[in-house]
Amino acid sequence: MGGFFGLTSKTNCVNRLFYGVDYNSHMGTKRAGMATVCDGIFTRSIHNIENSYFRTKFENDLKDFSGNSGIGVISDTDAQPIIVNCHLGKFAIVTVARINNIAELEKEMLDKGHHFCEHSYDIINPTEMIAALISDGADIVSGIENVYRRIKGSCSMLLLLEGRIIAARDFLGRTPVLIGKGDDGYAAASESCAFANLGFDVCYNLGPGEIVEITADGMKQLRAPEQEMQICSFLWIYYGYPVCQYEGRNVDRMRYVTGREMGKEDDTEVDFVSAIPDSGIGMALGYSQGKGVPYLRGIVKYTPTWPRSFTPSTQERRELVAKMKLIPNKSLLRGRRVIFCDDSIVRGTQLRDNVCDMFDAGVKEVHMRISCPPLIYPCEYLNFTASKSELELITRRIIGELEGDHNKNLKAYATTGSPEYNRMVEEIRRRLKLTSLRFSSIENIVEAIGLPKCKICTHCFDGSSHD
Repeated sequence: MGGFFGLTSKTNCVNRLFYGVDYNSHMGTKRAGMATVCDGIFTRSIHNIENSYFRTKFENDLKDFSGNSGIGVISDTDAQPIIVNCHLGKFAIVTVARINNIAELEKEMLDKGHHFCEHSYDIINPTEMIAALISDGADIVSGIENVYRRIKGSCSMLLLLEGRIIAARDFLGRTPVLIGKGDDGYAAASESCAFANLGFDVCYNLGPGEIVEITADGMKQLRAPEQEMQICSFLWIYYGYPVCQYEGRNVDRMRYVTGREMGKEDDTEVDFVSAIPDSGIGMALGYSQGKGVPYLRGIVKYTPTWPRSFTPSTQERRELVAKMKLIPNKSLLRGRRVIFCDDSIVRGTQLRDNVCDMFDAGVKEVHMRISCPPLIYPCEYLNFTASKSELELITRRIIGELEGDHNKNLKAYATTGSPEYNRMVEEIRRRLKLTSLRFSSIENIVEAIGLPKCKICTHCFDGSSHD
């Protein structure tokens, strides 16, 4: 996925920019970059962070940066920021985006005389494409509106100009952009956790398609928000850091409520509730409260060398990561009946290995509770997983085996409690060798988030969203 941070202030911004970008590190693991502007001169640095932390890569670069305004990004896709000089002026840009029609746009732009400089994995840099679409506008606002019209997918962005930052949220608000106010300026970020320790308080949530300009002295709206919104439900379920908020709804509170409501309805006899760290912790605490059984740490993440990581791209590395980063607490597990809480089941590889480890540790029963419904549709709007095909989803493989066609009766399989749904869940339980398995319902997710269903993207559960 990805996350960005930018600020413009009356004093030097470099140190706060450095730490503000770092507070988005849970959103991606591949590339990171920073850019500042001072007296019209842009300074940029980009590093690969696949095998290292953001801070270790950029700390030695800080002496090269200067100025009161800057932007930065943690990206799970392309190298950014991009610095552009066009008829609109010179600016740096970072994005959180997915462009499904990038090949078609590339051909069209090349035919019109555009050129592209940044390539990786044999495709153009998506952020460079966004910059090219902006440069087709009569001004920056119309250029961003051109992005909204032309891309299929999603895009939120920050543009850095001399003394100001322009923040624009995806047209349907699939990803968030928040504004923070400090004593000597303003900041914009994907994640509200970037604000608190840097002296900023959340003062505004951009609406879908909204564009604002921030300076050290204030904020100005350049484009009013749209009414329709499809914010990604996985921001609360998985991506978001526990202290973050989106649309005023706290991440950890949502996870707690989801678990609590599931726990109230669960009559399974167990000895305690535990979490699959990290995103299962809030849910497990709520489950413990709702069910009235203790919460204990039956499985622990080895945090000194295994920070939270997104799913690696190869099966071999996925299996290794699943094995290495989580350590069963054998003293607590031996002979016990345990409910484990986790955020989702995608391929099933990691959970299958975790279950084997828990039984090897001596656990008597493994009851798995998942905070979201079964993932039946691949995400078409964000870079949610490394999946290349819907057949990488365990649900679709099972549907294909049960129906003879992995695209058949999807609506029935997505309906909680239907015969098809129950048969699919039972088959997942059997394959993962679980004692029992239950998923949260879409209704529970929506209620826990606290927004109307029509405002939340639940496409990966029910195929309901749209461009």
